[in-house]
Amino acid sequence: MKPILPLIAGLAAAFFTVGAAAQSAADYPNKPVTLITPFAAGSGPDAVLRLVSDKLGRLWNQRVVVDNRPGGGGFIAIDQARRAAPDGYTLLQLDSEHVAALPHLYKSRNFVTLQHFDPVASLFRTPFFVAVASDSKWKNMSDLVAAAKSNPQSYGSWGVGSAGHLGAQQLESLTGVHMQHVPYREVSQLYANVGSGDVPWSFATIPSSQGVYKAGKLRYIAIAAPQRIPQMPDVPTMAEAGGPASLHVSSFVSLLTPKGVPPAIRARIHADVAKVIADPEIRARFDTFAFEPLAWSPEEIQRQAEAKSKVYGELVRRGNISLE
Repeated sequence: MKPILPLIAGLAAAFFTVGAAAQSAADYPNKPVTLITPFAAGSGPDAVLRLVSDKLGRLWNQRVVVDNRPGGGGFIAIDQARRAAPDGYTLLQLDSEHVAALPHLYKSRNFVTLQHFDPVASLFRTPFFVAVASDSKWKNMSDLVAAAKSNPQSYGSWGVGSAGHLGAQQLESLTGVHMQHVPYREVSQLYANVGSGDVPWSFATIPSSQGVYKAGKLRYIAIAAPQRIPQMPDVPTMAEAGGPASLHVSSFVSLLTPKGVPPAIRARIHADVAKVIADPEIRARFDTFAFEPLAWSPEEIQRQAEAKSKVYGELVRRGNISLE
């Protein structure tokens, strides 16, 4: 027969642990919360995060601070968040490319994002348009693909392994064309060069390209999505514009926590972020960016990330793409 005292001590410890976790979830947060992001101040994801942080701060009656850590392909922000205690007081904003593409782009690091972080709440998904100069001869995707088949063409993106780069790789795969990738460090310079015709085309979001678009220098010839969107009702879908109907290019943005945060606290964060995302003020701001608000469960975020990882892994392999 086993000694009774160790058994009682073990049960007491278990009950204490469960009770402490429940209590910490009930009290959460009782100090400031930091939201780390790899996106630069003033970008679309940063603007959304600041709105979310403000609403969460009011809901939680605590300071919620946005900490911008751009650069390093996202690893500056990721490494900062990895060093944080797994207590729910440090959250990390990442897009689907940080989650699903980085492991394929940095093979030697042996870094799989979702082995170090847990998805906790979805924020939004953004569609991508095909942007050309306003005076481009290309009126639709049929023109773009035909030009690429007859003569070498180039396209721009905001970096190797970005959604714009990988989306173009997918277009090449589906149409059998090959184009030269021109990566840019500055997003503003990318769309200025597309508008001037120095680069024939690029994928673009509304917030990233709206300055050049409103100046009348850019035109969207297609949205890489199955439906048109209310913000740009005259822009045809990829299929309507003569492109491959299966080409859907989008990116979703989520909040994650370091591995080890108690499930009850993650559930609290998920529920409260969902409340905030449903706020009419945030929905109105999303509309201006053509951001689609998401209410995915952590399990759905994981599933969507795994689906993207499968696609991105094949594109990276086929294109021999690396950031090392």
